[in-house]
Amino acid sequence: MKRLALLLAILCASTTTAHAEKWAASWTGSAHGPYPVGNPTAQPEMKFAFPVPEQGANDQTFRLIVKPDAWGTQTRIRLSNAFGKKPVTFDDAFVGLQESGSAVLAGTNRPLTFKGQKSVTVAPGESVLSDAVALPFVKSPADPLLTGRKLAVSFHVAGQSGPMTWHAKALQTSYVTAPGAGSKAQAEDEAAFPYSTASWYFLDAIDMMAPAGTPVIVAFGDSITDGTASTMNGDDRWPNVLSRRLAAGGHRAAVINTGIGGNQVTGPAEYSPQKPFAGGPSAGMRLERDVLSLSGVTALIWLEGINDFSKNGNATAQAVQDRMKEIVGRIRTKNPSIQLFGATMVTALNSSSAAHGFAEQEEKRKAINDFIRTAGVFDGVVDFDKATLDSATGELKAEFVPESTTGGAGDRLHPNRAGYLAMGNSIDLDMLLGKKKSASR
Repeated sequence: MKRLALLLAILCASTTTAHAEKWAASWTGSAHGPYPVGNPTAQPEMKFAFPVPEQGANDQTFRLIVKPDAWGTQTRIRLSNAFGKKPVTFDDAFVGLQESGSAVLAGTNRPLTFKGQKSVTVAPGESVLSDAVALPFVKSPADPLLTGRKLAVSFHVAGQSGPMTWHAKALQTSYVTAPGAGSKAQAEDEAAFPYSTASWYFLDAIDMMAPAGTPVIVAFGDSITDGTASTMNGDDRWPNVLSRRLAAGGHRAAVINTGIGGNQVTGPAEYSPQKPFAGGPSAGMRLERDVLSLSGVTALIWLEGINDFSKNGNATAQAVQDRMKEIVGRIRTKNPSIQLFGATMVTALNSSSAAHGFAEQEEKRKAINDFIRTAGVFDGVVDFDKATLDSATGELKAEFVPESTTGGAGDRLHPNRAGYLAMGNSIDLDMLLGKKKSASR
């Protein structure tokens, strides 16, 4: 009898382990400031949706379109008022499968609650997680028919929100009702959502319930991680490319993007809703919200620094090195299990951007890349510089320059779709997944 009891206990433990799950961040849109301060791309005219930007949303419903990088049978969302000046009340929140445009696939729109209530008020500087909700349309998280599908996250803002916390550069079309339209989040059709936007508002993270061993890889950085010059609605940023490579190799992982256009390692020295900066708070200031507080993070790839050396930053190479060491130390102290990978900066030499492209910036960039490759601060190195550099000219390879979002010559600062494809394809998956050690440490 004792042996039987022991055997049953072992079997139960094995079953529990085999089915162990965790919350895993599946999508992020890093909050970086009050609308309209930021660097959106291909943004429509928003004066009809938000006639007075400082007043923000006014009795309106948002339908934000996002692409989860891993699916689960349950989900929850995080709404942020990080850069607001007054409490914001959200109600009637729903998640469903996008059909196309602002339409939700019939029968998939699921209501969300917050501590059991359909309404929640979020104070300035704060955020809130919803309760978990089941997604009946997810029969299996590994269902190939879910690959590439997008969620429509809808919620109503009661009254005036004041300055809206947002992510400017979504490179994804989302939708909003007219001011005063009231709550339309439950509607599955598109009739109530006349206005489109290329940004995300208030929503900054989505979790899925995933198997306990699911890798969650954070792509942390600036506009070159955010996807500037990539395609609109094409999901062609380098983190997207990495995600598709992992999936093609049979690795169920989430690669989440916390890039912010214009972001810096060292600056600005101060940031607040009263004193915003288009590139958002510095890497160190936003570390807790955009890395450490996210669910289930196992690895981080950090690509940043070129803006510190622009005419908007004017930092020294030593200052960036020192801040990188400090931030890496904070991550290792808070969560030593996170594997940290430093990514070398791509060149901006001879960029047409007024703030970039000069010789002093290039020398500082090279110094930081040498630091990333040789100092042993990181667990491994992702060499984006090698993947994109034209060694004959010192510039980006010519085929990586023409802009992919709306067309044009490009700026020799931001890679295009072809450049991001080369970057994503250059990452050593075995190193990333811990199957081999890098020579950097």
